[in-house]
Amino acid sequence: MMEALRFIFMLTRDDRTVDNALEAVDIALRLGIRHVGFKDIGLPVEQLRILTDRIRSAGATSYLEIVSPDRERELDSVRAGLALGVDCLMGGTHVPDVLPLLAGHDVAYYPFAGHVVGHPSVLKGSPEEIARNAVEWAAHPAVTGLDLLAYRNDGNVPEVIRASCAAVEKPVIVAGSISTPEQIRTVRQAGAAGFTVGTSALEGTFPAESSGLEDQLRAVMACCS
Repeated sequence: MMEALRFIFMLTRDDRTVDNALEAVDIALRLGIRHVGFKDIGLPVEQLRILTDRIRSAGATSYLEIVSPDRERELDSVRAGLALGVDCLMGGTHVPDVLPLLAGHDVAYYPFAGHVVGHPSVLKGSPEEIARNAVEWAAHPAVTGLDLLAYRNDGNVPEVIRASCAAVEKPVIVAGSISTPEQIRTVRQAGAAGFTVGTSALEGTFPAESSGLEDQLRAVMACCS
């Protein structure tokens, strides 16, 4: 039997943590979603701490995805994530600078693969170029896997995913701009370990019985088994 995809529900819209994240996380946790994330932009650290504690108290796994394009802000976000005690750090592009900060911390680390620019983040380069960078980052023992913005690349998205998944043995999470079951099937068929959905569910545009968040999340969950 094919292993279920990991669905990470991001409490974010357009690469920013939403103002009603606490309300949304309660709905997700009640439905049994056990992987929940947020971005380093959008809410103050005090509210992110409340979010992290709520996710932890439900026995779920917390993710902080770093989308700040500036090096110093990225490192500050890593430090904040470590102080919050999140389970996983995702994103970021300054891997050699981040690795020393992770020493002594029990945290999973999934940096961006490829050349990621701007905010909202965009992935540049060919499948081969992105895969080469994935190999480079995956060689570090402290790197758990890769965060791949495949649907924010203007090339052949299935090949972008396949190339990176084939190039590394560590898990690849496809993040950013997933809004249909067909995209999730592509993620699975290309060999990724999981994916994130945020904006489409929070805006009510994922194909579902209704635009309500509970129906949206149920529809995404149904694509994972």
